[in-house]
Amino acid sequence: MTATQLPPAETTAPLPQSPTRRVRLRLPFSPWHLVLIPLTFLLIVPLLWMLITSLETEGEANHFPPVLFPADPQFGNYSEAWQAAPFGHFFLNSALVTLVVLASNLFICSLAGYAFARIKFLGRGVLFVTLMATLMVPFQVTMIPVFLIVKWFGDNVAEVLGIDHIGALMLPNLATAFGIFFLRQFFLTVPVELEEAARVDGTSRLGVLFRIILPLSLPALSTLAALTVLTSWNDFLWPLIVITSQDQMTIPLGLSYFQGAHRVKWPLLMAANVMSLLPMLLVFIGAQRYFVQSVASTGLKG
Repeated sequence: MTATQLPPAETTAPLPQSPTRRVRLRLPFSPWHLVLIPLTFLLIVPLLWMLITSLETEGEANHFPPVLFPADPQFGNYSEAWQAAPFGHFFLNSALVTLVVLASNLFICSLAGYAFARIKFLGRGVLFVTLMATLMVPFQVTMIPVFLIVKWFGDNVAEVLGIDHIGALMLPNLATAFGIFFLRQFFLTVPVELEEAARVDGTSRLGVLFRIILPLSLPALSTLAALTVLTSWNDFLWPLIVITSQDQMTIPLGLSYFQGAHRVKWPLLMAANVMSLLPMLLVFIGAQRYFVQSVASTGLKG
């Protein structure tokens, strides 16, 4: 009997050589930067234009086509703009209004935000929704009622809170619905166990807020402080309505000194704008990292 012959083992065919791998271009930055850099340049152009105009002569500022590089930079425009109007007094008024509004917003909005976040009371939901609804009402709708309220305070409470006084710039902005909403949302992210442990130890509600919650909420408080400073410093419409005396004017109103009925001194106006912009630029640079921390920590639950 012949032995059964096994079929020859199948020989594996050699694998085809893979085609040449694509060479990926590795950028040292995110590809989104290729889109963000041109957009950033478009946003910076108005600031650069303002800076260039502040160093030009009046003839160069009114020249067409525009002069991009002044032949002889006029740094004296800054000192001339400072002396053309009582800018020192305007700066003091703006600083006083901003500091009072800032301190009041941080204090009142912290109390109200913590109450909406942690304390259960009758009508809390309805009151919060009503408060949020006020954010949808433009200021142009409410400025006449606010004007009448401020006038009543000046006539019946204190003259410094009335029309044509610096107190009229502070009174309507002592607390904002946005500030209450912003801090309330941040307080909700703080672990409630920390408060319960403090309450067990005998700490009062205010003690929990000032000793535990607020130290943990520095990113949110810093962000709200920066936004409040920017809004208060640059406010123009409300001061234009209630202020008529020069000694009560703030920086935005003071800039109108360089705008005449038939002629505008553009170099001096731009120089004054640059000087008024510098404090806000420093505030934004100093608070920039707190914006990121606040947004990042808002999404964390304890």
